[in-house]
Amino acid sequence: MNENIIKKIKTLPPLPKSVIEIQKITSDPDGSIGDLVKVVKEDPMLTANLLKAANSPLYGFSRQIKNVDQAVSLFGMSTVKGFAVASAVRNSMKIDLSAYGISEANFVSISQSQNALITNWYKRDRSKLDILSTASFLLEIGAVVISSILVAEGVADEFKSRLANEDRTLLEREYLDVDTIAVTAEIFNYWKFDPELVNAIKFAVDLDNAENLEYSAPLAVAYSVVDLLKPFSDEAIKKGVQLAEKYNLNVDALNEAIDVVK
Repeated sequence: MNENIIKKIKTLPPLPKSVIEIQKITSDPDGSIGDLVKVVKEDPMLTANLLKAANSPLYGFSRQIKNVDQAVSLFGMSTVKGFAVASAVRNSMKIDLSAYGISEANFVSISQSQNALITNWYKRDRSKLDILSTASFLLEIGAVVISSILVAEGVADEFKSRLANEDRTLLEREYLDVDTIAVTAEIFNYWKFDPELVNAIKFAVDLDNAENLEYSAPLAVAYSVVDLLKPFSDEAIKKGVQLAEKYNLNVDALNEAIDVVK
């Protein structure tokens, strides 16, 4: 991997105590919703983000969510962990995606939409969400590191001008010998997340070599449908649905999820 990217990742601060506590609770067979609610309530920003998301149309809840207890119960422990990790990461990094022509607000919206797509898609099969929910929240975080390197090297404007007509992943590899997904996986590895989670992300753009398609393939679909540059475009949706069909995922449930989130 590009040496400058490795150096940049190593400057990232450790995850905050609240996230570590949440990971312990969600990984503990005896961990409870009540335990999780207590930790969430100690983090005002996480509480606000959770309630805001719960009352947005992205997750398709049919009633107003007024408190943390309701939100945690409806989202489930895995998705709440994803919210916590995503919130901590965004607070620990300067979100500058100028090399992609994307604002911080757009980045946050894309990240949440990728998670909402996965959450709605797998709402009837929550057993996979422990990995999928956390990973889907931060699929694009590698682009923040890539953008910072491109800016530092003075090629951000050139890179951005080529994005309109060229494949993003191939372009990233041309400039830095690495792509967003690979950098995201390396960030998760640096923070010592579960290897299964790291590998689920790592192979989301290399499905032919994926160690566990039941995780990597859905992430690849979310990454395609909610494209950073053209989310929910006809082309992006078509590509995502074709991937789901190829890897025998639930296409009907995916289409339902797309309708909810789009």
